[in-house]
Amino acid sequence: MRLISLWILLFFFVGCKKKTTTINSDVSELKHGLLVLNEGLFNLNNASLSWLDLNANTVSEDFFLQKTGRKLGDTGNDLQRYGAKIYVLVNVSSTIEVLNARTGQSVKQIVMQENGVAKQPRNLAFYGSKMFVSCFDGYVDVIDTATLSVEKRIKVGSNPENMLVVNKLLYVSNSGGLIPSLDSTLSVIDCKSLVELDKIIVGKNPGKIVVQNDSTLYVHVRGNFSTIPSSLKKIHLGSTLVQSIVANNISGIEKMENQLILYSTEAISLLDMQSNSILNASFISLTNINTVYRMQYIASLKQIFVFDANYYTNTGFIHRFSTTGEFIQKFPVGLNPNSLIYYE
Repeated sequence: MRLISLWILLFFFVGCKKKTTTINSDVSELKHGLLVLNEGLFNLNNASLSWLDLNANTVSEDFFLQKTGRKLGDTGNDLQRYGAKIYVLVNVSSTIEVLNARTGQSVKQIVMQENGVAKQPRNLAFYGSKMFVSCFDGYVDVIDTATLSVEKRIKVGSNPENMLVVNKLLYVSNSGGLIPSLDSTLSVIDCKSLVELDKIIVGKNPGKIVVQNDSTLYVHVRGNFSTIPSSLKKIHLGSTLVQSIVANNISGIEKMENQLILYSTEAISLLDMQSNSILNASFISLTNINTVYRMQYIASLKQIFVFDANYYTNTGFIHRFSTTGEFIQKFPVGLNPNSLIYYE
């Protein structure tokens, strides 16, 4: 009887260990946890940051409000850590919030306007002392990470979004997302001279870009969401060859080592980048995920995070999985979780 009781206690402890509690206490230092950006809902000014303490399994809501005494703004679009700073890009509010990477305290708010008109920043990329910001007004802004001021604006295609630095070159997806005539190009910018060198035609509405071995790019081409289907394009750097790999209903892509995770609201599959073949068409089960919104692979953890928008109007969730697709943990965050930063 005593042995049975011990097993019951052990089962209770292990079973409860993964349960997450929501708290509102102040976080003094960011360590061993996840900082999550939640987009919020368009025009409701309710973007937010959530902090998940992986030791205590607690979620602190409204992290940004706790640290700054003000709201984050309207539609959080990108979250990245570079050096000693965190950069939070807020699209509709047209701001970039710069935070201390250790404490989360505010360093500066960069207002992204040109002659009083909102630039609508979309995504961030970094090289050396420069931060690149794609803006929906057709430019990539270059910001010095020391002075946090805009040094230059580089004209690219229409509605630039996702970016990636490879071999001292910045690749920019020109989506054309806000106009009827979609763009089909990637701009190629020299990171040192800050000049656009070329445009590569990849297909209507290019999105996320990933790289394989510094020699091959994969681009998620989203089409027009009706008559032109989404697809995956492969670009051999140093040549003009653009190859179509997969043409189906892909909502997004995420690189995991030498594989690509392809995801939509219907399925999460796994593609091998060596053979360009699907390894597993049902890599992660969607049984307990309501709305697959985004995904992120953290190499240092060897874990996959699935961002569940939960029908877009409810509190979102993040689901943790192993590299073999096994479920680890689920925890609540804010509305429409977008991206995260992992702290060891």
